[in-house]
Amino acid sequence: MENIIEQLKNYTVLCVEDEEGIRKRLVNTLKYYFTEVYEASNGEEGYELYYEHKPNIIISDIEMPLKNGIAMIEDIRKDDLSTIVIMLTAYSSEEYLLSLINLNINHYILKPVNSENLLNGIIKAFGDKLENKIKFTDEVYFNMKKRELYYKEELIVLRKRDKDFLLLLHENRNRVLSYETIEEYIWKDRSMSMSALKTFIKELRQRLPIDLIVNVPQEGYKLINFS
Repeated sequence: MENIIEQLKNYTVLCVEDEEGIRKRLVNTLKYYFTEVYEASNGEEGYELYYEHKPNIIISDIEMPLKNGIAMIEDIRKDDLSTIVIMLTAYSSEEYLLSLINLNINHYILKPVNSENLLNGIIKAFGDKLENKIKFTDEVYFNMKKRELYYKEELIVLRKRDKDFLLLLHENRNRVLSYETIEEYIWKDRSMSMSALKTFIKELRQRLPIDLIVNVPQEGYKLINFS
């Protein structure tokens, strides 16, 4: 999740909501996730900002003065089917939601909106556009969806146990990964000798493009801190 939130910083968002109190709360929350957040109080103003800034994602209320959210998205969808659209709605009837789907809406969020369902809605709307990556360094990352390690976008061939160990290291990145924990999660039902562990670590280091593993004598292992 941490990495997905980090990826949102690469995108811009337009928030369209006529109730000022709700809009300000939404905008303040969105600023935690997105570098650029544009705000509009109605569909007419929202369309102008969309045309000017071409945001990656639009989050819009439906019932608004001058031009409602449906009319605004209808205008946008005439030439643009790729911008991600999330609608905020107080209605949950199937017929009503079907009309949103016909507008190529990526997701809808039922009001009242809180920070949790807003973030979950954004992630669902992005779908496969956001890859769940674990970043070890600027050049080394683990693609959770594919369960593969990459270095400079090139695949590094690893065994299943190698991958499990790296993920376990990452889960315990703020502390030393003890021998007992390694035996429990990596060797599982088999007993682990120290010689077998040392051989495993040596072979893994040979496969890795750069060394990610620190040996802590008498305790276990941890990830190298590159920061």
